[in-house]
Amino acid sequence: MAAVSDRLPTFPWDKLEPYKKTAAAHEDGIVDLSVGTPVDPVPRLIQDALIGAADSPGYPTVWGTPALRDAISGWLRGRLGASAAGHRNVLPVVGSKELVAWLPTQLGLGAGDKVAYPRLAYPTYEVGARLCGAEAVVYDDPTELDPAGLKLLWLNSPSNPTGKVLGKEELIRIVAWAREHGILVFSDECYLELGWEAEPVSVLHDDVCGGSYEGLVAVHSLSKRSNLAGYRAAFIAGDEDVLAELLEIRKHGGMMTPAPVQAAVVAALGDDAHVAEQRGRYAARREALRTALEAHGFRVEHSEASLYLWVTRDEPCWDTVAHLASLGILVAPGDFYGEAGANFVRVAFTATDERVEAAVKRLG
Repeated sequence: MAAVSDRLPTFPWDKLEPYKKTAAAHEDGIVDLSVGTPVDPVPRLIQDALIGAADSPGYPTVWGTPALRDAISGWLRGRLGASAAGHRNVLPVVGSKELVAWLPTQLGLGAGDKVAYPRLAYPTYEVGARLCGAEAVVYDDPTELDPAGLKLLWLNSPSNPTGKVLGKEELIRIVAWAREHGILVFSDECYLELGWEAEPVSVLHDDVCGGSYEGLVAVHSLSKRSNLAGYRAAFIAGDEDVLAELLEIRKHGGMMTPAPVQAAVVAALGDDAHVAEQRGRYAARREALRTALEAHGFRVEHSEASLYLWVTRDEPCWDTVAHLASLGILVAPGDFYGEAGANFVRVAFTATDERVEAAVKRLG
């Protein structure tokens, strides 16, 4: 039996281990800015909702409770400007990474089909294509792609790793092109609530899609905006025919969000105060790190949104990783996200205030 893992690239984070050991040897300990994992507490009202639903002996439904569907569709209308969103336009998923990795397989794609994603991108888009045997294609401008055989187009705004934001007019142009060629668009918008120097817009916004979700699905996560990475809480929204098909497949596969997590998501989407509070923390850390990195000789590109700074000293990324590791700071090399990142590193500002302060001091 051929190993499915043979289709996959080397797991990139394993390559960082030697540099992590170097950084960890610093007398004041490591400052890990490599992975964008939340470190701040889960807001109390979300914890209380989870605890309140802890007595859940029965199986949860894949489609989610009516209360969850109400919460998601209401958030889509109120936050994203998707005025027509209803229950049939939403589907909870068990964290966004599993959705990205297994989506091409669940869509029935395979040999002869193409999956396209940005030239600099989250590695799991490529993994999803490889898992089902489809051809992975990268782009700078998706409308310049050959549409023949292109079945799935990934957008990512705000971008991981660069923080670049696609403007409303650009999204309108891409959506029109994809619809003209019958290409399904999935828009990864997991960092949408973390715009700093630009205001991210959803592909589901009325002005972008014309009030119709045909051929469009947006991916959202509560990992970053609500510190729920450990809860595996996410959802997709958009074209009801696409979601209905995925719902049937996921029902057979038992891909259910646990009932207590569903209750926690309802609480999280119903409260804006904790989102603003967390944004404030990230804004302060971002400003401190950006100032220190620029003073140290780095140039910041894009980075107008998301939880990362995309920076360079115009040298090979692994040289930069080694240099920062010698200061006890661990960052992600840009080539994790594609060859175009070979001279960049991605710096997360998800560390604690104390660790960010330590990084700033070392860079000074």
